[in-house]
Amino acid sequence: MLVITKISTQKNNSDRFNLYVNEKFTCGVDADVLVKFNLQKGKEISKLELSEIMYADECQKAFNQAIVYLSYRMRAESEIRTYLKQKDVGQAVIDEVVHRLHRQKYLDDQEFANAYVRTQVNGGKKGPNVIKQELKQKKINDQYIDEALTFYPESKQIEHAIHLGEKLVKQQKKLSEKILKQKMEQTLMIKGFPYSIISIVMEEIEYERDGDEEWDALVIQFEKADRKFRSLQGYEYKMKVKNFLYRKGFPLELIDQLLAEKEEA
Repeated sequence: MLVITKISTQKNNSDRFNLYVNEKFTCGVDADVLVKFNLQKGKEISKLELSEIMYADECQKAFNQAIVYLSYRMRAESEIRTYLKQKDVGQAVIDEVVHRLHRQKYLDDQEFANAYVRTQVNGGKKGPNVIKQELKQKKINDQYIDEALTFYPESKQIEHAIHLGEKLVKQQKKLSEKILKQKMEQTLMIKGFPYSIISIVMEEIEYERDGDEEWDALVIQFEKADRKFRSLQGYEYKMKVKNFLYRKGFPLELIDQLLAEKEEA
């Protein structure tokens, strides 16, 4: 039979205790474990009971680690599991801790998904498709994701997509109208907005260039082409420049007009 011969408080942590069995240090235990098993000097325990005490302490330590991790922000269940695994916590202990966290309302993937969507909507930089993918990566249930995305109505999606599109128009003054349109559609798609929203936004945003703006953008691109092909001459130079500008989305008639003016200058 095993007998607890000494219990002492750990120097660096007053919530943990050193447990001595048959005059030998056996393990450290958390205060909650000490109370749960009514551990005290002189108490007799079996080897099975000692194993249960040590397992309970592993669970308590992992639970405490999870609580600290949760103190910074809400977490998905998968994040807790990954974090504890990185701390070399065993699978059985992780399962026990996760079950306890759910039971005590520290974990709720539906509430996490709801809060995550609200935060992203307030940021206004992502569409629903990207948010959905991010939640999937956190292993959130599809049903929870669909429920959470109801906090991102189409009206908000359109508002955010228009803002991003207008910002792009202001930044990309050197692009042709054709390329600007393509870039805007591509950017909004990458940001996670569905085509149904993008099509509405493309009708709302003033991305079309007036004559002067398109000409100014063409001149800027011509200067780039001229520097690139300056070593060439005659027909070869003209065709290289023409192809360069055409690939940039400018209409051929406008390109021909500019090249004609450059030849006359």
